[in-house]
Amino acid sequence: MLLAAGEGTRLRPLTNQMPKSMVPLAGKPVLEHNIEWLRRFGVDEFMINLYYMPDAVRDYLGNGRQWDVSIHYSVEKNLLGTAGGLKKVESFFDGPFFVWYGDNLSTIDLNKLAAFHREKASQATVALFYREDPTASGIVGLDQNKRITRFLEKPAADQVFSNWVSAGIFLLETPVFDYILPDTNSDFGHDVLPDMLAKGVPMFGYEMAGDEQLYWIDTPSDLQRIQELFMRRHHTT
Repeated sequence: MLLAAGEGTRLRPLTNQMPKSMVPLAGKPVLEHNIEWLRRFGVDEFMINLYYMPDAVRDYLGNGRQWDVSIHYSVEKNLLGTAGGLKKVESFFDGPFFVWYGDNLSTIDLNKLAAFHREKASQATVALFYREDPTASGIVGLDQNKRITRFLEKPAADQVFSNWVSAGIFLLETPVFDYILPDTNSDFGHDVLPDMLAKGVPMFGYEMAGDEQLYWIDTPSDLQRIQELFMRRHHTT
């Protein structure tokens, strides 16, 4: 599940002309980079939820044949949130599946994430990225077995108990749908994962290693920084 319904208000005026997930980096939209990365690990069927300027995404990606994948779409009349958008297409999933926030980029090793998920017999595994300043992110607490013990979205400086933040990449089992209300705006970080935690559902945090990067694109300065990074990488390869 690629989540791509957001309006990207903090990236305006750029997102006045395009959805956030279609912002170009190194000549390709962010969403295309994500599809290509997931395809490396054998993911070949995608559901993408859309809301803002949906035709910009559908016209560009089509049915996915160009990338040797199959792409399906769910257009929301009202924004349903990260979890509500998933609940709307519950019938699409019949086994373990990834959820990927489609407006960020990552070089996470999905094979390692999947192996960790199986080893822990996890119902929901959250990829975690170490961030020096986690106050703009959802922080996650772990026990010695890497089981999730606590969540806190966008903590104040004096509330920080961890520098491990949610990377917006999950590996989920289908029972997660039991914790998402239908036809309701629902968010993983605020609603679903804390509810699952309170009910004792086994959830674990996969700590991304140094070569597994996360690139968030929330503001124009984020975009400029990552553009420069991609240009340097292209120049040196």
